[in-house]
Amino acid sequence: MGKTLLDKVWDLHTVRELPSGQTQLFIGLHLIHEVTSPQGFQMLTDAGLPVLFPQRTFATVDHIVPTDGSKRPLMDGLAEQMLSTLERNVRKHEIEFFPVGSGAQGIVHVIGPELGLTCPGMTIACGDSHTSTHGAFGAVAFGIGTSQVRDVLASQCLALDRPRVRRIRVSGTLGFGVYAKDVILHIIRTLGVKGGVGYAYEYAGSVIESFSMEERLTLCNMSIEGGARVGYVNPDQKTFEYLRGRRFAPQGEAFERAVRWWSSIASDPDAEYADQVEIEGASIPPSVTWGINPGQAIGIDEKIPTLAELRGGDRSSAEEAIRFMEFKPGHPIRGTPIDVAFIGSCTNGRLSDLREAARVARGRRVAANVRALVVPGSEEVKRQAEAEGLHEIFLEAGFQWREAGCSMCLAMNPDKLVGREICASSSNRNFRGRQGSPTGRTLLMSPAMVAAAAIEGRVTDVRELLR
Repeated sequence: MGKTLLDKVWDLHTVRELPSGQTQLFIGLHLIHEVTSPQGFQMLTDAGLPVLFPQRTFATVDHIVPTDGSKRPLMDGLAEQMLSTLERNVRKHEIEFFPVGSGAQGIVHVIGPELGLTCPGMTIACGDSHTSTHGAFGAVAFGIGTSQVRDVLASQCLALDRPRVRRIRVSGTLGFGVYAKDVILHIIRTLGVKGGVGYAYEYAGSVIESFSMEERLTLCNMSIEGGARVGYVNPDQKTFEYLRGRRFAPQGEAFERAVRWWSSIASDPDAEYADQVEIEGASIPPSVTWGINPGQAIGIDEKIPTLAELRGGDRSSAEEAIRFMEFKPGHPIRGTPIDVAFIGSCTNGRLSDLREAARVARGRRVAANVRALVVPGSEEVKRQAEAEGLHEIFLEAGFQWREAGCSMCLAMNPDKLVGREICASSSNRNFRGRQGSPTGRTLLMSPAMVAAAAIEGRVTDVRELLR
């Protein structure tokens, strides 16, 4: 019987099986940022321990940096403290750091791939839920808590339960105006926000194979929103060509040797899966969330469900969502007025995302009542977008063009909703209070759909503008 990529990578990184039944797993790459690392470093200091393998840890700043300029000290005292603490720790432990202005700073899950740090066959950990993003390269990547950040710093290992593997095949072709964001929202809607608990999701099928690496990153990014701690795509020629020549990727003959090994860790044709799901790509519409978790999503032409239409387990959450959102069951999501439009985040802040949004915005104007932000995922994305003139398209349309950072995805910085504002957002979570206001409301959608909503001032079918 063949093996899945997850099992191959897991076995190669297993140090030992623990008495608890967990695996002591070696972590090949550790990514840190300013929010979840200070506690880990302090625990190390309290225990009198060094960072065991500092060359395997890389740091950036993303969550708390203002995207309208980051003069020091930062105006937010706590943010300045977190940033200063990170700076002290990376100097003390000789960890490579990509600060603002370095040309390599950005959201941790954007810079890892673009710098060539993320490679197939790796185990990758970061103190951030959306570390599953890196699975797009055929890595086993997962988010960890602050005590686990300490464990990786001190030992380069974690104690973990091996997940089962569910293969999700998306076959056929996607319709016009349908993006990777729509695919993952549809998957989460179909399987539920807890459907992936205990699983790793292996994404396969002709739709996934046709995706660019940036589209695969979007897909894997939101695996955690479906309950799966890990989501991955088997590496292929697109993976290898993306990595060729990148700063931290193998170079020359070492790269060719790496490709041969990377090819071998893909799931075997006769691999056994705990579960398999088939989805027809043509059935996936441009999607929008209507509630307070990413599974509460519908197609642009659908209506907000009535409680009678929902399964029993979904009804209590739906009741809460409808009360909070103040939407009416049975009414269409299309036409919902918005106040704010946000394009960015580790889900959809890459160059291809900005290109698609700019395609919608070109020659049009943001509605008078809408505040619209475009936030590149990294300094490199910003540089490339400006080289292509995308920033000019956004500025002429009335969008704000910002510096790299997490921005309004989670509002640990000045970019926040105010009061009951409704935001069309290309980010990954629509939880209550997620975007900075306890009463603010978030509608998740693709960057192109966000741009369309910004232009029209309401939730709109992007296909109408693309035609």
